[in-house]
Amino acid sequence: MIFQQWLENSWLRRHKTKSREITDLLQIVDRDLQDARERHISTDCRFGIAYNAALKLCTILLYAEGYRSERALQH
Repeated sequence: MIFQQWLENSWLRRHKTKSREITDLLQIVDRDLQDARERHISTDCRFGIAYNAALKLCTILLYAEGYRSERALQH
């Protein structure tokens, strides 16, 4: 499916991305990946934290292309 179809389905919208937004997301990814390495928390929690980092990386890709997901459909 192409971005145009996602726009027509209201799953995405156009977004004028600021470099600060991407910087902030990269900082979250770095933090989450560091937290996911911690051995004193459960494996399930570590997986959840790493999953959140992966979602943020996907968001960065969308932002870089000038799009953003609709808030209710971020996963």
